[in-house]
Order: sequence, then structure tokens, then C-alpha cells
Amino acid sequence: HKKPKEGGISAVGGTGSIYTFYGPEEPLFKSLTDNFLKKDLPHVMPSLDLADEPLPLWWTTDFINASPPGTKAEDEKWIVG
Repeated sequence: HKKPKEGGISAVGGTGSIYTFYGPEEPLFKSLTDNFLKKDLPHVMPSLDLADEPLPLWWTTDFINASPPGTKAEDEKWIVG
């Protein structure tokens, strides 16, 4: 997770952004992780014509929480940016 530094508007590298790293077992993102791996990913690989390929070893994406503040974790909606 990255946030712009105080008073900043951008969280890109080299701008003083504050980074927080979470491991794959982070409870805060259990719903997101489970849904992506079990529900979404089986559709993603075929849509990229990679249905018979293993998941890429190095794959990065930005997950953006599109839910209103206070939404329960299991009800959150995420978009990929």
C-alpha cells in the first residue's frame, strides 16, 4: 500500500510516498485475496489466451478499494488499476 507524503497528491516512486507492505496472509485483505485467487483468476488467464499456462511468477497490479468507508471487509468491492 502506498500513500502520498503529507501534502502530496501523487504516490509514485521518488516523491516521498509512504509504503506499507502486507504479506499474503494479511487478515485485512483475506476477502480480496480469496476472491482474486479462487473466483477471478480462473477467468483472467483464459481471457488473456493463457488458460494452459501457469500463473506468472512476477505479476503485479494495483487493487483499488472502490467501497465506501466503513464497508465490511467481506462486502468490499475492488477494481484493478
